[in-house]
Amino acid sequence: MTSSMEPVPIGSMVPLTGPSAADGAEFRKGMILAVEELNARGGLLGRPILPIFADTCRQTAEEVVTAARWLIEKHKVHAIVNGYNIGPQNSEYEPIADAGIIYVHANTLLQHHDTVMSDPDRYFGCFMADPADYWYGPGFIKFISWLRDSGQWTPHSNRIAIISGSKPYSIVIANAMANAAADFGWEVAFGPKIVQTPTHHWRDVLEEARATNPAVLANTHFYAVDLAHFQRQFRANPMDCIVYLQYGAMHRTFNDIAQEACDGVIVSSVIGLLRDEMGKRFEARYIARFGEGSTATIGCQSYSNMHHYAVAAAMAGGSGPPGDFEQNRKVAFALKGMIYRSVHGTIRYHPDWQAVVPYPVVTHDPSLGMPHIFYQIQDFRKPLSMIAPEPYNTERFISPPWMSGRTAARQTTANPRGLVGL
Repeated sequence: MTSSMEPVPIGSMVPLTGPSAADGAEFRKGMILAVEELNARGGLLGRPILPIFADTCRQTAEEVVTAARWLIEKHKVHAIVNGYNIGPQNSEYEPIADAGIIYVHANTLLQHHDTVMSDPDRYFGCFMADPADYWYGPGFIKFISWLRDSGQWTPHSNRIAIISGSKPYSIVIANAMANAAADFGWEVAFGPKIVQTPTHHWRDVLEEARATNPAVLANTHFYAVDLAHFQRQFRANPMDCIVYLQYGAMHRTFNDIAQEACDGVIVSSVIGLLRDEMGKRFEARYIARFGEGSTATIGCQSYSNMHHYAVAAAMAGGSGPPGDFEQNRKVAFALKGMIYRSVHGTIRYHPDWQAVVPYPVVTHDPSLGMPHIFYQIQDFRKPLSMIAPEPYNTERFISPPWMSGRTAARQTTANPRGLVGL
């Protein structure tokens, strides 16, 4: 640690090019806004914060590891703070652990748990600021069961069709869905069927799923552009089923391509911007800074991670450069011990996983976990409707326009805020 008033360099590994560039642009914006706000308040114990961005392109292990080494070796960053990089499968943890700096990310990988718990002393500085991908699976099954059991939707059968992208993230979620289905009375009639991604061609797999006449169709691939083509091809010949698309359908890029074809789609995120007072004020600042075309619900990830890190480093008495294991262990201790209420809910790190605990799947106390939020696109020209979980939901589910009227027959009797069993 140094008492110098020189800037504190903080690295950020973001996919500014490649298939996740739309999210990468928002992660960069979130970091910029957070640093601007922090510096306006005096920086980190009086030292201005300097963000340094490294493009992770296609997010392969080689690209992400190279980015981490460049930030550590060339720029001597005290921490690396960003959104997600899906693909390196924790390879970047090695140069970060060697340097003894803090790494806060939203990679959403169950493998993070295994890596950290395999050697807690080595990986003391690695934190995943959202719940693992696995929780999307049982969370989705509980959600559709709640829709069914609360009378908001009457499925024509108990059959589910599951399509997965080829990234481990997508496969983990698809398998977790399939494994949880029977516990709630669902039958996996198709899949999980893995499709090589990225791709814009979905007609063949849609026809395979159609043959099973599912009541629920889930696609756990997450690239926004690919999902937009999926939904347009689905709407060209729709099925009488709920459609769930993974994460990328939250992005404005998805709406811009799919347009009215996406109305009715359900999408979720284990890390999403809330519609409470904090969330609305953040979104207003974000749009004022970056324009109407920006997506605050994506940028909030890196924004909150940066703020949380800065608070922890200040509590620890400052940040540490590469090699200052003693000081950075103090920062890690502060991160683990602090419950931080962000614009997307509670960040509370599990003491063993060093990943955020999800609500309501793991904890039933919303003050102790980050909410798994379910949205519905009810009008592609308007913001996503937040339909679960309570107490965060602000709207209610409506029957998608491609479904038969009988599926919505009992909607009028449903309690729009009755998500007590999820």
